[in-house]
Amino acid sequence: PPFRLPLSDQPIYTTRAHVFQIDPTTKKNWVPASKQAVTVSYFYDSTRNSYRIISVDGSKVIINSTITPNMTFTKTSQKFGQWADSRANTVFGLGFSSEQQLAKFAEKFQEVKEAAKLAREKSQEKGETMSNHSQESGHEMPSANQASSINGTDDEKISHVGPEAAVLKTENEHLKSVVEQSNTNAKKWETELQALRDNNARLVDALQESSSNVESWKKQLTVCKEESDALRGKIAELEAQCNEADQEKQGNTQLRVRVQELEAELQDKEQELENLRKQAEIIPQLMAECESVTTKLQVSLGLFSGRMQHIETELKDESFITVPEGW
Repeated sequence: PPFRLPLSDQPIYTTRAHVFQIDPTTKKNWVPASKQAVTVSYFYDSTRNSYRIISVDGSKVIINSTITPNMTFTKTSQKFGQWADSRANTVFGLGFSSEQQLAKFAEKFQEVKEAAKLAREKSQEKGETMSNHSQESGHEMPSANQASSINGTDDEKISHVGPEAAVLKTENEHLKSVVEQSNTNAKKWETELQALRDNNARLVDALQESSSNVESWKKQLTVCKEESDALRGKIAELEAQCNEADQEKQGNTQLRVRVQELEAELQDKEQELENLRKQAEIIPQLMAECESVTTKLQVSLGLFSGRMQHIETELKDESFITVPEGW
């Protein structure tokens, strides 16, 4: 049967997700039903008193699932959920961009399932009431038919059909207005969908531009890293040179101290040399004085020797003059 949009003006809840269906052959693998994330909405169909999950990709209907009380939405991962639709003889899967979106969709699924359960119970109660009313009307019908058969007039038959035709006409007018409203909503959704596609296109362009910028930044980062490594090497080289310079500075300091020590020693030696020079200048005078003293000593010694000889001679002469007694 052709797809009809739900008769409610606004969706109960709308989100975006990637749509999948179970492979009908293997019943194991997932087959993508949309090339990208599409709008997935909960609707209330007032004409059928039912709730549906509907998703349209362009002009293609990829989900039209009527929710029943015995359906279950199962989270199979952090961002993926699924439910089985026995009427469509398939299993639908939705992939969301975040855990929050999946949790919200599952929460709405449970709420709508409860609403579908209440709607079914009300429909059953209404059906039972209508059945009882029909049975009561059925008991009264023979008398009306008998009256019709007795009178045999077509006006009375038309009077019985007239209210039903009026009801049908009213329903048809209501359906026409609802369809017109649905068409208006469909055009509005198409406009919004086109706006979303345009936004997606701009986002894709921005993403591509960002990717290009990221690649450029990566290259710049690589160049900066290489320059940083080169600078680190240069710094290490300069530090090594500074260490060598410090060592040379320490060596120069030691040499400077040694030079100062040598200069002090040299000054001491020069002072000693100066003293020796002064001493050398007085040596001739001292030698002359020594020679003079030597000469005087020799003269004195000669005089002393002569005197000693004279004394010895006198002593000898006296020995011959005096003779001890008894000899």
